[in-house]
Amino acid sequence: MITCDYASVDDTQWPLSIGLPSTYNAALEFVDHNVKRGWGERVALIDDRGLYSYQALSQRVNRCGNVLRDIGIGAGDRILICLPDGIEFVTVFWAAVKIGAVAVPLNTRLTEEDYRALVSDSGARLVVTDTHLAVPFQHLAKSVSFVCEVIVVDERSALSTSLSGRMAEASNELRAWPTDPEDIAFWLYTSGSTGRPKGVMHRHQALIHTAVLFGQSVLRVSPEDVTFSAAKMHFAYGLGNAMTFPFYAGATSIVTSHRPTAEHIVACLCEHQPTLFFAVPTLYAQLLTTFEKIPKAALGRLRLCVSAGEALPADVARRWVDRCGVDIIDGLGTTEMLQTFLSNRPGEIRFGTSGKPVPGYTLRLVDRTGAKVSPGNVGALEVKGMSAAVGYWNQPTKTQETFVGEWVRTGDQYVEDDEGFYHYRGRRDDMLKVGGIWVSPTEVESVLLRHPLVADVAVVGRRTKEGLEKPCAFVVVKDDVQVSTKLKDDLKALTRSQLAIYKYPRWIKFIDQLPRTSTGKIQRYRLHDMFPE
Repeated sequence: MITCDYASVDDTQWPLSIGLPSTYNAALEFVDHNVKRGWGERVALIDDRGLYSYQALSQRVNRCGNVLRDIGIGAGDRILICLPDGIEFVTVFWAAVKIGAVAVPLNTRLTEEDYRALVSDSGARLVVTDTHLAVPFQHLAKSVSFVCEVIVVDERSALSTSLSGRMAEASNELRAWPTDPEDIAFWLYTSGSTGRPKGVMHRHQALIHTAVLFGQSVLRVSPEDVTFSAAKMHFAYGLGNAMTFPFYAGATSIVTSHRPTAEHIVACLCEHQPTLFFAVPTLYAQLLTTFEKIPKAALGRLRLCVSAGEALPADVARRWVDRCGVDIIDGLGTTEMLQTFLSNRPGEIRFGTSGKPVPGYTLRLVDRTGAKVSPGNVGALEVKGMSAAVGYWNQPTKTQETFVGEWVRTGDQYVEDDEGFYHYRGRRDDMLKVGGIWVSPTEVESVLLRHPLVADVAVVGRRTKEGLEKPCAFVVVKDDVQVSTKLKDDLKALTRSQLAIYKYPRWIKFIDQLPRTSTGKIQRYRLHDMFPE
C-alpha cells in the first residue's frame, strides 16, 4: 500500500532547503503532522463559536473526507467551498485535499451571476455552503449540463443534505490519497479587478514552500504564536495567514466570519491578543481613522503586523508604528505565486517600499522588450519560485501570457534602488503615457495623499479631445471636509510643485469612495465610467 510522507527542511542552508517525497499530500503536512509530533492537544483554531485542538481538527477532517468519498467525490474532482471563515471552511478544505480532490474556495459576498459563472467555469462536482447560500446554489446546480450536488454544513438545514449530520456518523480514520507533490490540490479564483476571474491552479507542494520561505524565514512563526488574519481564507493572502503559516508551525489561528470592520477587528484583538496580525493597507488606515488610540488590550502580545494586498503608504505605516509601537512590514504576493515573495522584514524595514526578495525566490525587472533594467529604472516585475501555480484553468491564452517558462509575470511595475529595496510604481497596464513619457499613477497619488484634507485617491488616464492621454484624479476627502473649486486648484498646484509638469492631473473629481475589490484593490477600470464632464 502506498503511503504519503512529510517534507524535510534543511535549516543549515540559506535559503532553507525543502525536500519532498515522491508521494506527498499537503493535508498530512499541515494537520496530521501536528498530531504525530505530540501536539494534538494544542489549540489549532479559534473561531466565533469556540476553539479546536489539532487532534479534534484531524478527526473532523477525516470524518468529512469519508463523507465526501461516500458522496462519490474522487481524485481530481472540484469542490466549491462557499463558507465564511470558521471550522467548517478549514475542515472541508483539508478534507478535499486529503482525498485527492481539488478544493476551490469562493468569496461569500458575490452575486448570483458571479456564482453562476464560477460553477459553470469550474465544472465542480460538489458545492459545500451554508443555509444562507444554499438556495441560489441549488438553482445554479440544476442549470448546468454536468452533475453538481449541493450540501450544506448546518446541522438542522431543511434545504439540503447536512454535512454535519453525516459527519457525526462517519469514521475518524481516513487514509490520505497518495498524491504527487505536482498534483493539483486547490484553486483560488482571482478577484477579477480587471475582468473575468481566473481559476489559479496550485499544487500540493506550493503550501509548504510558502510556509517555510516566508512563514518561517521572515515571520519566524513558532508554536507559541497566535495569528489573526483580517483577510479571508478564500484569498491567497488570507489562506496563508490563517492556515498555512500557523498550522505548519503548530501555532494557533484566530478567524472570524464577520466583516472586517475596524470595530470588530479591535474587539477580536482585545479578546484574543494575538502575536501576529495580518491585514490590508485599507484596514490599517481605517483602524487609525476610527480609533484615535488603539486600546492597550489589543496590542498586549502583538509582536508584528503584516500588510499586503496593495502597496502600504509610508504615512500609514509610520502612523501605525507611532501610535501602536508595533512594527509593520509590507510585502508583495500574488494569487499566482500563492503568497509573499517580496517583503520588508523585522529589523530591515523601509517604509514606502515592498522590501527585498524573500530568500528562495528570484526576481527581475524588465522593460517592454524583455531586457533587464538597471537599478533606478522602472521595470515590469517577474518572479520565479516553487510556489508558482501551474496556470489558469481553461484559459490557455492568459496562461501563456502570464507563465513564461519558470517566470511569472506579475503585471506590477517596480524600481529597485541601490540598496536592493523595491519601490512600487503601479500596475503595468495602469501606466500612463503622457507626452511620450511613462507616468506612474502611484507617484501622482502619493503626492495628493500628502494633502491634509485627502483621505484616498486613485489616478487613471483620460483622453483629451485631441486623443492625448493625461492624468485624471479621483479624490475622496476626509470626513466633514467641504469640496470646492479652490481645493481642486490647491491639489493641482501641489502636484505641479512636486512633480514634473506633465504628471499633474488635468482633471480632479471628488467622489464618496473608490471602487475596490473585496481584497481592497482599486478597480481602476470602473473609474473610466466616472470621468468628470
